[in-house]
Amino acid sequence: MKHHRHENPDLIVRYTPNERTNHWITAITFVLLALSGLAMFHPSMFWLSALFGGGQWTRILHPFIGLVMFVSFMILALRFWHHNYLDADDRQWLRQIDDVLTNREDRLPEVGRYNAGQKLLFFVLVLCLVLLLLSGIVIWRAYFAFYFPIDVVRVAAVIHALSAFVLICSIIVHIYAAIWVKGSMGAMVRGTVTLGWARKHHPKWFRESIK
Repeated sequence: MKHHRHENPDLIVRYTPNERTNHWITAITFVLLALSGLAMFHPSMFWLSALFGGGQWTRILHPFIGLVMFVSFMILALRFWHHNYLDADDRQWLRQIDDVLTNREDRLPEVGRYNAGQKLLFFVLVLCLVLLLLSGIVIWRAYFAFYFPIDVVRVAAVIHALSAFVLICSIIVHIYAAIWVKGSMGAMVRGTVTLGWARKHHPKWFRESIK
């Protein structure tokens, strides 16, 4: 979908209301899943189950919330898939990661809608979500676990925990980057960015957007 100029000539639409709603449903369900998952993961974090009405409700709700997040994320992934292919500029961007971390953006290849770091994170999230869904179905006691041998269930539980760990770490990086690059959070709250922000951080996308 081509993004367009805002009625305010100083702004560009970066995310539509539908895209923002989709993102925040995914974000809220992720927080609920992280808290309920940690509550079940280790006794030292069991107190988190109080947020969901106790241990029993935490076990019941966690997989259903997981399905909502998976569907919401997959809609998001399909919307943004074509923006996340790695090209030659992205590979060069990754080779110059020291310039990225020191904010020497003038030395870097021109960035389109997303930079290489955002694209790699996108595919890590897709992989984690698929692994969490598949392993989650195997260990979902109420409906599916009894179809599988106990060893398969145990392996699935380990895969589920590892995928969740990688996902939580990835989202922490995502949030940190959104705060670090001033204006990114505003784009997902208001849907718009200034022309200056787009020109500085995503020059290739900026030129496409103002055509």
